[in-house]
Amino acid sequence: MTVLRIALKSLKARWASLLGAFLALALGVAMTAVMLLGLATAVAGSGAPGGDDLVPLVAALGTSGGVSAFVSAFVVASTFSFAVAQRRRELGLLRLTGATRAQVRRTVLTEALLLGTAASATGCLLGRLGAPAFVRQLAEIGMAPPGFTLAPAPWPLPTAFGTGLLTALTAVAVAARRAGRVGPLDALRTADLDTGVLTAGRLLTGVGLLLTAAALAGSALATDPADLLHRKTYTTQPMWLISAAGLLSPLLAPPLIRLLGRALPTRSAGYAGRLVPANAAAALRRTGAVAAPVLVSVALAGSLAGALDTVGAARAAEARARTAADLVVVPATSGPAGPTGPSGPLLAALRAVPGVAAVSPTAPTTLSLVGPDGATARAEARASTDPAALAVLARLPLLAGSTADLDDNSLVLPAERGHTTVGEQVPVIRADGSRTTLRVAAVLRDGLSDNGLYVTAANAPGARPDRIDVRLTTPGGHDAVRTTRAAVLPYGATVLTREEWLAAHAPADTRTAWLRMVLVLGPALLYTGIALANTLLMATTDRRRELALLRLAGATRAQVVRLVTAESLLVVAVGAGLGCAVTAVQLGTMHAALAVLHVPAPIVLPWRPVTAVTAGALLLTVACAAPAAAGALRPRPVTVATR
Repeated sequence: MTVLRIALKSLKARWASLLGAFLALALGVAMTAVMLLGLATAVAGSGAPGGDDLVPLVAALGTSGGVSAFVSAFVVASTFSFAVAQRRRELGLLRLTGATRAQVRRTVLTEALLLGTAASATGCLLGRLGAPAFVRQLAEIGMAPPGFTLAPAPWPLPTAFGTGLLTALTAVAVAARRAGRVGPLDALRTADLDTGVLTAGRLLTGVGLLLTAAALAGSALATDPADLLHRKTYTTQPMWLISAAGLLSPLLAPPLIRLLGRALPTRSAGYAGRLVPANAAAALRRTGAVAAPVLVSVALAGSLAGALDTVGAARAAEARARTAADLVVVPATSGPAGPTGPSGPLLAALRAVPGVAAVSPTAPTTLSLVGPDGATARAEARASTDPAALAVLARLPLLAGSTADLDDNSLVLPAERGHTTVGEQVPVIRADGSRTTLRVAAVLRDGLSDNGLYVTAANAPGARPDRIDVRLTTPGGHDAVRTTRAAVLPYGATVLTREEWLAAHAPADTRTAWLRMVLVLGPALLYTGIALANTLLMATTDRRRELALLRLAGATRAQVVRLVTAESLLVVAVGAGLGCAVTAVQLGTMHAALAVLHVPAPIVLPWRPVTAVTAGALLLTVACAAPAAAGALRPRPVTVATR
């Protein structure tokens, strides 16, 4: 009861300084609750008849919910730990008056329990109020079908509440253990030098997370490199690195502070400006708390945007490398040469065009592979009437065998299908339901594109060509292109150059991909922006005595404000630098996977999102740090310094 009474009185007395931690947790829980409520609605809709359109939304909201929970947990843990560190003198006074270490730890944990319960409940309320608008917005931007409305679900709010409370208690548990070691004489300390920030446990945990990230990446590179290029993987992989960078920030921040501190205009800032790097390096807990939101926002923005651009560029490069045709002829969708009619006359007309060296028609079909246990796996396939021309005009990524060996008794299939031995017999079911056994003529290497199967027309009953690749004797000849278009005009076919074909078919649905990324990053970036402003206000308000001592030492009010602003900007730059390092490691891992897959990997730097997020953080820092410092200087310096 005594611990509870002390905790309640402490919360009442320090409500202003604890307001930042309350807001960070409440908004984090609200963000998580909104995502979980949207996910529950999408899951309920996807299980209903006609709900297949909601399956992609379920995946996107699941990813967004996971990212939101991680970001809120990361920021809340940093904020609560800093809030406990700010109370070193107060906890020292408790020890000076006779409180034991266990009593101090219980007091801190009880405060966290009370504050976490209130903040989590507030966050759930805010999330429930904001979820309907969020769900409507999903329908308005086209990510959900019209009429998509919030559905009641019993689990999202309790899950968000429990996650928030558990995060707060976990973060404070570590800080409470450290708080229990505060000695009575710490109440008399006036210096703000942080000591013992990088504990052995923190160092081992950070290194362990780095090794875990390296092990996961190395295992994927050795067994399944393509997995590193999947959205689920490149969304979650940076979280290991972000967590490691946050834990190791006391080790990583000082070198960055020294490096970036050299760029500060110390002469124009006066003598106070020379204290900027020293203050940032001395107060590592404050530095870590301010840098944490910037680290996670820059790292996620750079990693996700860079991954999306890298995969898109690699897909386009892979499609370009696999297409050797100079022209692609698309038969009419109806008519005598369309998919429902014979294509012989169209092919004869193409072969008769002067300057045409090779013609390779392919048709879409389906094929089901029969496993040893009788189970079937349906796959998309392409049927070729001229395997020799297919080998010339389609640069397939061969792992074994040759495309030219394809005949009516064989097939070409990707290695992911499990049949990797040339000559192996594979039972199949054709599109018309007939069964046969085909020999493996060639095996394709796994890549980014969905490698289909290849058979001859004899194993694709009813299939009609929908694409005819054409090789010219003189690539780029305008006369040959005009002649080809004139030759196919009676058949209603369309002639596309190689570049036109790639532009029309190689790119993925970039709008949908970017909308998903906005759905994942948008709430997280908004939350980290609010958390950054909140932490800056907490940190600056707690420095009133330090700033008053600077005033008494002769610094002017303007010099002190510039000092605080410059120090905050330096710390934000440190967080951005760590975020860029995480981005570089993540994108480097993806490029290693592309190299293993032998996929052309153009280097794409996500400088736009990284620059935008960093610039936004810097502007927000100026807008918050300068007014907060000016407000902290309002009382008389002598009054504040003697408290």
